[in-house]
Amino acid sequence: MGNLLCCVQIDQSTVAIKESFGKYDDVLEPGCHCVPWFIGQQIAGKLSLRVQQLDVRCETKTKDNVFVNVVASIQYRALAEKANDAFYKLSNTRSQIQAYVFDVIRGTVPRLNVDDVFEQKSEIAKAVADELEKAMSHYGFEIVQTLIVDIEPDEHVKRAMNEINAAARLRVAAGDKAEAEKIIQIKKAEGEAESKYLSGLGIARQRQAIVDGLRDSVLGFSGNVPGTSAKDVMDMILVTQYFDTMKEIGAASKSSTVFIPHGPGAVRDVATQIRDGLLQGQASSSSSSH
Repeated sequence: MGNLLCCVQIDQSTVAIKESFGKYDDVLEPGCHCVPWFIGQQIAGKLSLRVQQLDVRCETKTKDNVFVNVVASIQYRALAEKANDAFYKLSNTRSQIQAYVFDVIRGTVPRLNVDDVFEQKSEIAKAVADELEKAMSHYGFEIVQTLIVDIEPDEHVKRAMNEINAAARLRVAAGDKAEAEKIIQIKKAEGEAESKYLSGLGIARQRQAIVDGLRDSVLGFSGNVPGTSAKDVMDMILVTQYFDTMKEIGAASKSSTVFIPHGPGAVRDVATQIRDGLLQGQASSSSSSH
Protein backbone atom coordinates (compact mmCIF):
# COMPACT_ATOMS: atom_id res chain seq x y z
CA MET A 1 0.00 0.00 0.00
CA GLY A 2 2.90 2.35 0.83
CA ASN A 3 4.47 1.69 -2.55
CA LEU A 4 1.17 2.40 -4.35
CA LEU A 5 0.72 5.70 -2.47
CA CYS A 6 4.46 6.54 -2.82
CA CYS A 7 4.77 6.92 0.97
CA VAL A 8 7.91 5.81 2.84
CA GLN A 9 8.34 5.63 6.63
CA ILE A 10 11.76 6.28 8.15
CA ASP A 11 12.29 5.01 11.70
CA GLN A 12 13.87 6.96 14.55
CA SER A 13 17.71 7.13 14.62
CA THR A 14 17.72 6.23 10.94
CA VAL A 15 18.08 8.22 7.74
CA ALA A 16 17.25 7.16 4.18
CA ILE A 17 19.15 7.98 1.01
CA LYS A 18 16.82 9.12 -1.82
CA GLU A 19 17.92 8.89 -5.45
CA SER A 20 16.41 10.32 -8.54
CA PHE A 21 17.04 8.21 -11.65
CA GLY A 22 20.02 6.57 -9.86
CA LYS A 23 21.57 9.86 -8.75
CA TYR A 24 21.83 11.03 -5.15
CA ASP A 25 19.03 13.45 -4.41
CA ASP A 26 18.47 13.92 -0.67
CA VAL A 27 18.73 12.49 2.87
CA LEU A 28 15.37 11.69 4.41
CA GLU A 29 15.08 12.08 8.18
CA PRO A 30 12.78 9.99 10.44
CA GLY A 31 9.10 10.32 9.58
CA CYS A 32 6.82 9.78 6.60
CA HIS A 33 7.96 10.93 3.17
CA CYS A 34 6.52 10.88 -0.31
CA VAL A 35 8.79 9.26 -2.84
CA PRO A 36 6.97 9.05 -6.20
CA TRP A 37 8.51 6.13 -7.95
CA PHE A 38 6.79 6.88 -11.22
CA ILE A 39 8.99 9.96 -11.76
CA GLY A 40 12.23 8.03 -11.09
CA GLN A 41 12.63 8.61 -7.33
CA GLN A 42 13.49 5.74 -5.03
CA ILE A 43 15.10 4.87 -1.67
CA ALA A 44 18.62 3.62 -2.32
CA GLY A 45 19.10 2.47 1.26
CA LYS A 46 18.91 3.32 4.94
CA LEU A 47 21.67 4.29 7.33
CA SER A 48 21.54 3.85 11.10
CA LEU A 49 22.68 6.76 13.27
CA ARG A 50 23.00 4.63 16.40
CA VAL A 51 26.35 4.02 18.07
CA GLN A 52 27.76 0.71 16.90
CA GLN A 53 30.57 -1.35 18.39
CA LEU A 54 33.27 -3.34 16.68
CA ASP A 55 35.67 -5.60 18.59
CA VAL A 56 38.97 -6.12 16.81
CA ARG A 57 41.47 -8.82 17.85
CA CYS A 58 44.97 -8.17 16.59
CA GLU A 59 47.99 -10.44 17.07
CA THR A 60 51.36 -8.70 17.13
CA LYS A 61 54.85 -8.96 18.63
CA THR A 62 56.40 -6.78 21.32
CA LYS A 63 59.91 -5.32 21.40
CA ASP A 64 61.14 -8.22 23.56
CA ASN A 65 59.76 -10.77 21.04
CA VAL A 66 56.61 -11.78 22.92
CA PHE A 67 53.50 -12.44 20.85
CA VAL A 68 50.34 -10.87 22.28
CA ASN A 69 46.72 -10.64 21.23
CA VAL A 70 45.39 -7.10 21.66
CA VAL A 71 41.61 -6.71 21.70
CA ALA A 72 40.35 -3.22 20.84
CA SER A 73 36.73 -2.13 21.15
CA ILE A 74 35.72 0.63 18.71
CA GLN A 75 32.47 2.53 19.19
CA TYR A 76 31.43 4.62 16.16
CA ARG A 77 28.38 6.11 14.48
CA ALA A 78 27.42 7.75 11.18
CA LEU A 79 26.93 11.52 11.11
CA ALA A 80 23.53 12.70 9.89
CA GLU A 81 25.01 15.74 8.14
CA LYS A 82 27.43 13.48 6.22
CA ALA A 83 25.07 10.62 5.59
CA ASN A 84 25.69 10.67 1.83
CA ASP A 85 29.46 10.21 2.38
CA ALA A 86 28.88 7.41 4.91
CA PHE A 87 26.53 5.64 2.48
CA TYR A 88 28.42 6.05 -0.79
CA LYS A 89 32.13 6.26 0.05
CA LEU A 90 32.52 3.04 2.04
CA SER A 91 31.28 -0.34 0.92
CA ASN A 92 32.30 -2.13 4.14
CA THR A 93 32.69 0.17 7.12
CA ARG A 94 33.67 -2.52 9.64
CA SER A 95 36.45 -3.92 7.47
CA GLN A 96 37.81 -0.42 6.90
CA ILE A 97 37.90 0.34 10.64
CA GLN A 98 39.51 -3.04 11.36
CA ALA A 99 42.27 -2.31 8.84
CA TYR A 100 43.12 1.00 10.53
CA VAL A 101 43.14 -0.64 13.96
CA PHE A 102 45.53 -3.35 12.73
CA ASP A 103 47.82 -0.71 11.23
CA VAL A 104 48.04 1.38 14.42
CA ILE A 105 48.44 -1.52 16.87
CA ARG A 106 51.07 -3.28 14.77
CA GLY A 107 52.93 0.01 14.45
CA THR A 108 52.81 0.86 18.18
CA VAL A 109 53.12 -2.37 20.17
CA PRO A 110 56.41 -3.58 18.55
CA ARG A 111 58.13 -0.50 20.02
CA LEU A 112 57.20 -1.53 23.57
CA ASN A 113 58.24 -4.34 25.92
CA VAL A 114 55.48 -6.66 27.08
CA ASP A 115 55.32 -5.03 30.53
CA ASP A 116 55.08 -1.57 28.95
CA VAL A 117 52.19 -2.74 26.77
CA PHE A 118 50.10 -3.34 29.89
CA GLU A 119 51.19 -0.07 31.48
CA GLN A 120 50.63 2.06 28.35
CA LYS A 121 47.27 0.61 27.36
CA SER A 122 45.65 4.05 27.44
CA GLU A 123 48.32 5.50 25.13
CA ILE A 124 47.74 2.70 22.61
CA ALA A 125 43.99 3.32 22.69
CA LYS A 126 44.55 7.05 22.15
CA ALA A 127 46.80 6.40 19.17
CA VAL A 128 44.14 4.15 17.61
CA ALA A 129 41.41 6.75 18.28
CA ASP A 130 43.43 9.59 16.76
CA GLU A 131 44.17 7.63 13.60
CA LEU A 132 40.59 6.44 13.19
CA GLU A 133 39.14 9.89 13.82
CA LYS A 134 41.40 11.43 11.20
CA ALA A 135 40.63 8.76 8.61
CA MET A 136 36.93 8.04 9.20
CA SER A 137 35.87 11.70 9.40
CA HIS A 138 36.36 11.88 5.61
CA TYR A 139 33.81 9.09 5.20
CA GLY A 140 31.10 10.60 7.39
CA PHE A 141 31.74 8.58 10.56
CA GLU A 142 32.50 9.71 14.10
CA ILE A 143 34.68 7.65 16.49
CA VAL A 144 32.88 7.84 19.83
CA GLN A 145 35.24 5.80 21.98
CA THR A 146 38.23 3.49 21.57
CA LEU A 147 39.17 1.04 24.32
CA ILE A 148 41.87 -1.60 24.68
CA VAL A 149 39.80 -4.17 26.54
CA ASP A 150 42.25 -7.08 26.70
CA ILE A 151 45.92 -7.93 26.25
CA GLU A 152 46.65 -11.65 26.11
CA PRO A 153 50.28 -12.84 25.94
CA ASP A 154 51.15 -16.33 24.83
CA GLU A 155 50.14 -18.95 27.40
CA HIS A 156 53.76 -19.94 28.14
CA VAL A 157 54.73 -16.30 28.64
CA LYS A 158 51.74 -15.73 30.90
CA ARG A 159 52.71 -18.75 33.02
CA ALA A 160 56.31 -17.52 33.26
CA MET A 161 55.18 -14.04 34.29
CA ASN A 162 52.97 -15.53 37.01
CA GLU A 163 55.87 -17.65 38.28
CA ILE A 164 58.15 -14.60 38.41
CA ASN A 165 55.54 -12.66 40.33
CA ALA A 166 54.93 -15.57 42.70
CA ALA A 167 58.67 -16.02 43.34
CA ALA A 168 59.06 -12.32 44.13
CA ARG A 169 56.14 -12.43 46.57
CA LEU A 170 57.54 -15.58 48.24
CA ARG A 171 60.91 -13.88 48.62
CA VAL A 172 59.32 -10.87 50.31
CA ALA A 173 57.21 -13.14 52.53
CA ALA A 174 60.27 -15.17 53.54
CA GLY A 175 62.12 -11.97 54.47
CA ASP A 176 59.20 -10.74 56.54
CA LYS A 177 58.86 -14.12 58.25
CA ALA A 178 62.59 -14.23 59.09
CA GLU A 179 62.43 -10.69 60.49
CA ALA A 180 59.41 -11.61 62.61
CA GLU A 181 61.16 -14.72 63.96
CA LYS A 182 64.23 -12.62 64.76
CA ILE A 183 62.13 -10.16 66.73
CA ILE A 184 60.43 -13.03 68.58
CA GLN A 185 63.79 -14.58 69.53
CA ILE A 186 65.14 -11.23 70.72
CA LYS A 187 62.06 -10.53 72.81
CA LYS A 188 62.13 -14.06 74.19
CA ALA A 189 65.80 -13.72 75.19
CA GLU A 190 65.12 -10.34 76.78
CA GLY A 191 62.19 -11.84 78.69
CA GLU A 192 64.27 -14.78 79.92
CA ALA A 193 67.08 -12.47 81.03
CA GLU A 194 64.62 -10.24 82.90
CA SER A 195 62.95 -13.29 84.45
CA LYS A 196 66.26 -14.72 85.65
CA TYR A 197 67.29 -11.35 87.03
CA LEU A 198 64.06 -10.95 88.97
CA SER A 199 64.25 -14.59 90.13
CA GLY A 200 67.76 -13.98 91.45
CA LEU A 201 66.59 -10.90 93.30
CA GLY A 202 63.75 -12.91 94.84
CA ILE A 203 66.01 -15.73 95.99
CA ALA A 204 68.50 -13.27 97.46
CA ARG A 205 65.75 -11.44 99.32
CA GLN A 206 64.28 -14.75 100.54
CA ARG A 207 67.62 -15.90 101.92
CA GLN A 208 68.22 -12.51 103.50
CA ALA A 209 64.79 -12.69 105.15
CA ILE A 210 65.53 -16.17 106.53
CA VAL A 211 68.87 -15.05 107.93
CA ASP A 212 67.32 -11.93 109.48
CA GLY A 213 64.50 -13.98 110.99
CA LEU A 214 66.86 -16.52 112.51
CA ARG A 215 69.06 -13.78 113.89
CA ASP A 216 66.13 -11.98 115.49
CA SER A 217 64.79 -15.25 116.93
CA VAL A 218 68.16 -16.21 118.43
CA LEU A 219 68.73 -12.78 119.91
CA GLY A 220 65.19 -12.59 121.32
CA PHE A 221 65.32 -16.04 122.90
CA SER A 222 68.75 -15.43 124.41
CA GLY A 223 67.55 -12.17 125.94
CA ASN A 224 64.35 -13.62 127.42
CA VAL A 225 65.82 -16.89 128.77
CA PRO A 226 68.76 -16.27 131.10
CA GLY A 227 71.67 -18.67 130.90
CA THR A 228 71.21 -19.63 127.26
CA SER A 229 73.68 -18.83 124.58
CA ALA A 230 73.14 -18.20 120.91
CA LYS A 231 74.62 -21.64 120.16
CA ASP A 232 72.02 -23.37 122.33
CA VAL A 233 69.17 -21.54 120.65
CA MET A 234 70.50 -22.32 117.18
CA ASP A 235 70.84 -26.01 117.99
CA MET A 236 67.26 -26.10 119.26
CA ILE A 237 65.94 -24.35 116.15
CA LEU A 238 67.83 -26.68 113.84
CA VAL A 239 66.57 -29.76 115.71
CA THR A 240 63.00 -28.46 115.53
CA GLN A 241 63.31 -27.86 111.78
CA TYR A 242 64.87 -31.27 111.36
CA PHE A 243 61.89 -33.01 112.97
CA ASP A 244 59.43 -30.84 111.02
CA THR A 245 61.11 -31.95 107.80
CA MET A 246 60.92 -35.60 108.83
CA LYS A 247 57.24 -35.16 109.62
CA GLU A 248 56.53 -33.67 106.17
CA ILE A 249 58.40 -36.46 104.41
CA GLY A 250 56.44 -39.07 106.34
CA ALA A 251 53.08 -37.38 105.71
CA ALA A 252 53.54 -37.19 101.93
CA SER A 253 51.77 -40.16 100.27
CA LYS A 254 53.85 -40.17 97.08
CA SER A 255 57.23 -39.18 98.43
CA SER A 256 60.28 -40.98 97.14
CA THR A 257 62.35 -43.00 99.58
CA VAL A 258 65.07 -40.84 101.13
CA PHE A 259 67.98 -42.33 103.14
CA ILE A 260 69.39 -39.91 105.68
CA PRO A 261 71.50 -40.49 108.80
CA HIS A 262 69.31 -40.38 111.91
CA GLY A 263 70.28 -40.06 115.51
CA PRO A 264 71.56 -37.47 117.96
CA GLY A 265 75.00 -37.54 116.40
CA ALA A 266 73.63 -36.94 112.96
CA VAL A 267 71.51 -34.06 114.20
CA ARG A 268 74.56 -32.57 115.89
CA ASP A 269 76.61 -32.85 112.73
CA VAL A 270 73.87 -31.14 110.69
CA ALA A 271 73.54 -28.37 113.24
CA THR A 272 77.32 -27.86 113.32
CA GLN A 273 77.54 -27.57 109.53
CA ILE A 274 74.66 -25.09 109.27
CA ARG A 275 75.90 -23.04 112.19
CA ASP A 276 79.42 -22.84 110.81
CA GLY A 277 78.04 -21.72 107.43
CA LEU A 278 75.93 -18.99 109.00
CA LEU A 279 78.81 -17.75 111.15
CA GLN A 280 81.15 -17.65 108.13
CA GLY A 281 78.53 -15.70 106.13
CA GLN A 282 78.06 -13.24 109.02
CA ALA A 283 81.85 -12.79 109.35
CA SER A 284 82.28 -12.09 105.63
CA SER A 285 79.34 -9.66 105.70
CA SER A 286 80.87 -7.79 108.62
CA SER A 287 84.29 -7.56 106.98
CA SER A 288 82.80 -6.27 103.74
CA SER A 289 80.82 -3.58 105.59
CA HIS A 290 84.06 -2.35 107.24
